[in-house]
Amino acid sequence: MAITYMCRYCNSQLGQIDNEEITEMKLGFHQLTPNERQDIISYDVKGHTLVRVVCESCQEMLEKNPELLLLPHPFQ
Repeated sequence: MAITYMCRYCNSQLGQIDNEEITEMKLGFHQLTPNERQDIISYDVKGHTLVRVVCESCQEMLEKNPELLLLPHPFQ
């Protein structure tokens, strides 16, 4: 199962794990609420996992300009 981490704002690929031994339990996904899972994790037709997180650059920008969160696509 391939797991790809992408920034939810700028769509930069932050990393990828392509290891059959890695499970959602090992990554801690089981600790997410159903709403958090729906917001953060999605799956493609091949069963690969896409995890939407926030990269450091976007996090810094949001900390300096929190009003950007009110925009539909703040960094595109």
